[in-house]
Amino acid sequence: MPKRIADMGLVKIGELANMFSVLPSTINFYTREGILKAEARSQGGYRLYNPDKAIKTLKKIGDLQNKKRYTIKEIKRLL
Repeated sequence: MPKRIADMGLVKIGELANMFSVLPSTINFYTREGILKAEARSQGGYRLYNPDKAIKTLKKIGDLQNKKRYTIKEIKRLL
């Protein structure tokens, strides 16, 4: 029997956005740019994220953008 999403600890984009207090469009953007990776897809095709890994990455992206003033292109190279 396949594992359920909740059993794997993965969350959908909206849940991740709420956890990190950003818009889902921000998560979508980072995913499209290749700097945030989805762990899997649900049966319905939703991207699923490991919240611990994703939040760690989002914090790093935020620091690089806000404190260091790096562009997305530069962040891609660093991550």
